[in-house]
Amino acid sequence: MSEERLPDDARAEHADSLPDYAERVLEVTELIPPGRVMTYGDVAEWLGEGGPRQVGRVMALYGGAVPWWRVVRADGVLLPGHELEALDRYRAEGTPLREAGRAAEGHLPRLDLRRARWDGAACAEGHT
Repeated sequence: MSEERLPDDARAEHADSLPDYAERVLEVTELIPPGRVMTYGDVAEWLGEGGPRQVGRVMALYGGAVPWWRVVRADGVLLPGHELEALDRYRAEGTPLREAGRAAEGHLPRLDLRRARWDGAACAEGHT
């Protein structure tokens, strides 16, 4: 997330001004169950449009109104600048984590993507 992210109630207020792609990215984000994650690339692939950078840009600009911590980097590293907030949310939701090794910067865990990754299969029937 960046300093530019919208407050939690701003999405509803700005829904008419959201670009179509941004609205679809945020809708996918809201489908991700607690304790599970999708990478930026996973979201783009699920939509069949854009790429990880486009999804990341949407999340940076508009992601504050959705569970942004569930859209993650492909390497499992916690979002720079928001590590502690994300970590609190992951722990509260039971998201699988890999404990940090001694060499890890800040000794922060990473997401265990093998166990935490969600493929959206439960929602595929409704996906258009």
